[in-house]
Amino acid sequence: MKHIQTFFFFWILSLLTCNTITAQQKRTQNLSIDLAGTWQFQTDSLDKGISEKWFLKNLKEQITLPGSMTTNNKGNDIDLKTPWTGSIVDSGYFKKPEYAKYREKGNIKVPFWLQPVKYYKGAAWYQKKVTIPANWKNKPVELYLERCHWETQIWVDGKFAGMRNSLGTAHVAGLGKLITPGEHTITIRIDNSVKDIIPGENSHSISDHTQGNWNGIVGKMELTAKPDFYINNVQIYTDIHKKQATVNVTVYNALPLGKEVQLVVQASGDKSAALTPINQNVTLNPGTNSFKIVYPMGSNPLLWSEFAPNLYTMKVLVNQGKNKQDEKEVSFGMREFKSEGTQFTINGNLTFLRGTLECAEFPKTGFPPTDVASWTEIFTKIRSYGLNHVRFHSWCPPEAAFTAADRLGFYLQIECSSWANQGAVIGDGTPLDKYIYQESEDIVRDYGNHPSFCMMTYGNEPAGKNHVEYLKKFVQYWQAKDSRRLYTTGAGWTIIPESDYNSTSDPRIQLWGAGLKSIINSKAPSADYDWADIIKDYKIPTVSHEIGQWCVYPDFNEISHYTGILKAKNFEIFKDKLEENGLGSFGAKFLYASGKLQALCYKADTEAALRTKGFAGFQLLGLYDFPGQGTALVGVLNPFWKDKGYINAKEYSRFSSEVVPLVRFKKLVYLNNESLKADVEIAQFSAGIIADATPQWEIKNDKALYYLKANLVKRISLWEIVLH
Repeated sequence: MKHIQTFFFFWILSLLTCNTITAQQKRTQNLSIDLAGTWQFQTDSLDKGISEKWFLKNLKEQITLPGSMTTNNKGNDIDLKTPWTGSIVDSGYFKKPEYAKYREKGNIKVPFWLQPVKYYKGAAWYQKKVTIPANWKNKPVELYLERCHWETQIWVDGKFAGMRNSLGTAHVAGLGKLITPGEHTITIRIDNSVKDIIPGENSHSISDHTQGNWNGIVGKMELTAKPDFYINNVQIYTDIHKKQATVNVTVYNALPLGKEVQLVVQASGDKSAALTPINQNVTLNPGTNSFKIVYPMGSNPLLWSEFAPNLYTMKVLVNQGKNKQDEKEVSFGMREFKSEGTQFTINGNLTFLRGTLECAEFPKTGFPPTDVASWTEIFTKIRSYGLNHVRFHSWCPPEAAFTAADRLGFYLQIECSSWANQGAVIGDGTPLDKYIYQESEDIVRDYGNHPSFCMMTYGNEPAGKNHVEYLKKFVQYWQAKDSRRLYTTGAGWTIIPESDYNSTSDPRIQLWGAGLKSIINSKAPSADYDWADIIKDYKIPTVSHEIGQWCVYPDFNEISHYTGILKAKNFEIFKDKLEENGLGSFGAKFLYASGKLQALCYKADTEAALRTKGFAGFQLLGLYDFPGQGTALVGVLNPFWKDKGYINAKEYSRFSSEVVPLVRFKKLVYLNNESLKADVEIAQFSAGIIADATPQWEIKNDKALYYLKANLVKRISLWEIVLH
């Protein structure tokens, strides 16, 4: 028994020792306080909070963060005076007599897009008391607020700590000497109104058409105590030919004197052992210090692509003697995404962008998720439909989206939060001009290491007398500054030779305004056309902009799915109209019939792009519905990423994947006295050469079955079939 007691004593002592060591280790690393939870809250609709010094008051209400005012059921009820309904109420369409019942108090319903349960535009104040531990004494302290919407002003104990207004990146504020051990009050004023910076009312970064112009903070919120020397930023530039990564590190020295430290970098792969670390002795002067280290990635580094999304982690340490001061881990991929002639290559191999738009549609919450699992589910669904590319229309997603795209191998086009059109302009000297540069700098700083971040533009469909020259300089600025991705002016236009690729709406089967003169309307159905004449004069890749836009009838069963803060009041109006006309029982049939036609139209659009030699890719207006701008039900999926019952992922991916068989039929209806003659092609953009394959072509009906066999080569193979 005595021996057992002795063993127990030493076991307890060892646990205490381990706990002591852990605490000491924590004191040498970043310490953080999670700010999620209950905050004090107050709206400021009259914008008196600053003049009345609300940062010195205790706010009256409570709210839960992360979250928005709407998810906390705060704001105004929807009525005819709500700013959200302003432009709708003034429209002649909504003033028609048949909409009178939808304008009644307590029964406001609008036909144009999803309707929030509450709405608020203006300033709102958030406040929280925090207790700073003693071991934070004399440490630099940073406030991190992920995904704010959108201008934040910060006070600590009534003292102003700064303003941030990025729509695409976290708001980070150094609190310096404002934070000391003990209790402090942090007050944040968030304003979601459009003031001097006007990105465009339809920009999906702020528009009520999709995520909604919410007010709040929806991501990670924390206070962090930094060591005396801390890593401020790490940017990694890979070179697959030299098999190396250039690591640019900025380290901040918060002390008044210079210090000698050791900078250590080491890479490790998800599927490979850690590589040899590089140690470098450096001098840290007071303030920001920048260093560049060329890191060999071994004799056979694993490359990143849609087919093999291999990732590495670069660990960067700052050591002083035997004590670790700070550590940062950055995920990156060894890849080269570039323009080669009129097409794109990934690591030297030809690729073709099969893309869709992400327009910030989140009907449950009204704002984007900030967790990797949610974005993994979204990208997995997109991949199941044969796509490899996503364009973020006039907004930039949170960090989690990049992380998920990295892991699944997606090529992303990111836009700097603007659609400068319809009341907004770019390049004419407004504050937006400067803001776009700052927003792009912030986006590249925070997300530039992600291999999925392959393309960037200022935003969508620009306007302004001087927008061409402004966007030309914007493209040239980023081409010179950061070669990790490709750049173009704006999504949709403007086409200039200085861009790395074109974005244009011309290559499509139904041009805007074409009416009955379009390919799909002016001639009998066929499958022999392509976009060769449209792109023949271009020297750089061309991506077709927002193709498709084929609408279907509403699925009224979808109404019950809107259990969050956005409601399908527009669907309710459509259902009422159908029933008023005695056709209520036909809703499901209208959906199915229009859906089958929609699927055929998307097949025609997609196959025309794939038939075009030298073409670079397409971007659908949407694989899933766009519920704004008049309710554009353009997707084969609804806003919850569910199919609508008329085509599924397996069926869709038959004409939209890395390998697609194509037949150039001059017409799609033949008489029994005619011969069928057609060229058969293969659009082949898989990971490599498909060797020793024997494709089998079948044409059959209830009386005959014909076979033809041929060998498949690397790129596109042609066969001529003559059948009688």
